[in-house]
Amino acid sequence: MSTRDVPQQIGDLPPIGRPANSALLARGITTMEEVATLSERELLAFHGVGPKAVRLLRTALTERGLRFADHS
Repeated sequence: MSTRDVPQQIGDLPPIGRPANSALLARGITTMEEVATLSERELLAFHGVGPKAVRLLRTALTERGLRFADHS
């Protein structure tokens, strides 16, 4: 799937960019609750998810009273 075919925003995720959306969609992740099951390190390992996307997701998690999992 081309990133042009990926919506700019999915589920309740903040707008993090099409490459990051594509990476999350490929793993079936469409909600902030699902993002919260992952660690920052896991997200950064996804092709298309960079530090900016993780920062945006961290902010959105915090606004919802959630946080990244700690899988260290």
